[in-house]
Amino acid sequence: MSLSAILSEAYYFFRNHLGQLAVLTMPLLLLQVGIQAWLGHELAIADATDPKFGAPHFIAVMVLLVIFSILIAALTLFLQLRSDGHELSSGAVLKASLPFVPPLLLAAVFSGMAIVAPVMLFAAFGPFWIIGLSISFYLFARLAYVNFMVVVEHITPLEAIKSSFVFSGPIAFRTMVLLLLYIPLSLVGGTLAQAAQLVGLPLQILVETLFAFIGLFVNVALYRLYMVQRQQQAG
Repeated sequence: MSLSAILSEAYYFFRNHLGQLAVLTMPLLLLQVGIQAWLGHELAIADATDPKFGAPHFIAVMVLLVIFSILIAALTLFLQLRSDGHELSSGAVLKASLPFVPPLLLAAVFSGMAIVAPVMLFAAFGPFWIIGLSISFYLFARLAYVNFMVVVEHITPLEAIKSSFVFSGPIAFRTMVLLLLYIPLSLVGGTLAQAAQLVGLPLQILVETLFAFIGLFVNVALYRLYMVQRQQQAG
């Protein structure tokens, strides 16, 4: 299936289930953006020569990771259920997604370390950091299906990382194109959030939450590409 067909099907799915997606994900996104805003404020007012971060900041980061894992688990489970023709309430989907949170947390740690490592390594060589960034983006694309495999295929985090790397080989280019959609969304969202900041923090948080929700379209497109590739492999 062509990339344009993938995007079209993802668009229609996102549009047709907009209300339930909003009910399922917007509260989590609002909480996530609020915590990120607080951490950003704490970082901005910290002493640059002697920054001090205590238990509240560590707890906030851990809560962020948990919220993100719940969000991904609930979204992926919703995509799977609706694609299979099942229909559950948002509360039922959220409840059913909770057992996937621990393995998704582990998968995020392991895959995140693998993705960030090239940037950190090449950053020591000055201008060669761009090479590390390119490698990291490529690894990001190859590991983009880890979450789907944990939730849909019920495999362990390490197995999901290995399987995602093998599985994504034939669709690496299309995956990278889909991931690049985050760039214009981030630029537009960041610009509008800065403008909203002049009005007040609540409006800024609402704008950032809205664009975070729109960004879930990329996850929907990736899931559609994942299902198409799985069907081709099975065939």
